[in-house]
Amino acid sequence: MASDRVLITVTGPDRTGVTANLTGILSQQGATLHDIEQVVVQGQLTLCLLVGVPETRDVLKELLFAAKQLGMELDFKPVGAGDSAAGARAEGRRYVITAIGPTLGASHLHALASALATEGANIEKIGRLSENTLASLEIHALLPVERDSEALKRTLLAVATAAGFDVSLQRESLFRRSKRLIVLDMDSTLIRIEVIDELARAAGVGEQVARITERAMQGEMDYDESLRQRVGLLAGLDVAVLDRIASDLPLTDGAETMVRVLKRLGYKIAVISGGFSRAAEALKRRLELDYAYSNNLEVQGGKLTGRVVGPIVNAQRKAELLETIAQAEGVLLDQVIAVGDGANDALMLERAGLGIAFHAKAKLRERADTSISGAGLDAILYLLGISARELQEVEAS
Repeated sequence: MASDRVLITVTGPDRTGVTANLTGILSQQGATLHDIEQVVVQGQLTLCLLVGVPETRDVLKELLFAAKQLGMELDFKPVGAGDSAAGARAEGRRYVITAIGPTLGASHLHALASALATEGANIEKIGRLSENTLASLEIHALLPVERDSEALKRTLLAVATAAGFDVSLQRESLFRRSKRLIVLDMDSTLIRIEVIDELARAAGVGEQVARITERAMQGEMDYDESLRQRVGLLAGLDVAVLDRIASDLPLTDGAETMVRVLKRLGYKIAVISGGFSRAAEALKRRLELDYAYSNNLEVQGGKLTGRVVGPIVNAQRKAELLETIAQAEGVLLDQVIAVGDGANDALMLERAGLGIAFHAKAKLRERADTSISGAGLDAILYLLGISARELQEVEAS
């Protein structure tokens, strides 16, 4: 039986039974349902149906009557074969853009939409992740195969930085929704301080350590040598000072929520740090983490000797440890999240399926898959597509 394709749009107050009523008419009239999309915004429903209408049936008449009875508006538009084919031919790579800010408004969405249009990406769907205010939203977009995703990432990062919110670009795939392992740096990432700076102040060598750190950041000294020199300045410091600092590490905002939720979802959680083992192990016990790797300071007679025992946890070592943990847990690298703030984290972030630069300098933000500069660690949950409502359900379970 021949049929014409019609795009039907129904709008009005949301109530139970609207979709059931209308699809029941389609079924009774022998119409073919080719596509459907429904969304509810602030109690207002929009339902779109692509329907094949048999020539011998009064489907549209029945739908119009039912919509009126339900207090809904119904509009329809014939869709030609060419229009359907054009939709089917849409080719490219699908991406998810996540925006996070204290409050997102029309100007922020305009900046995002304009950036996507500039790079040739077509928006297919927009949804809110936050609950009461528009603090996070998710945009699904199609990027033509001939366009560069790195150029899109740079454009999005530039507009977000200028407008004062965070943005993430991720390839839409099964792996985005099936992460199983998260690996975090410790100092200035999982905790708000740099433990070595606290030790240096206690030892009265704060300025000397800061100068060595600055030289390393400027590329005048490699990480291993800078660590040896800084640790050397701590010789003679009572290990009780380190233990006291380790016992009361100030967690980064959102850290406890992130860890608690991810553990309930079955994630393995590791800290891989260029800091010190007594602090990392204390953090592991406190948050019930699965792994902790860091530098081991030598202690003799209750004092730090100023030497590091064993391999130094530098950038290469961090990346290797990430792979080792993933292999031990039977997790693909695409299922790994890595989070860090400094140059020492760059390789680790690049090795993971999702590398997040957290409150990092511009150079690391450019190398990472995405960055968080304004929000806390719990914003990572939004990047995984977890909405505030789902978060509340997990927390309540």
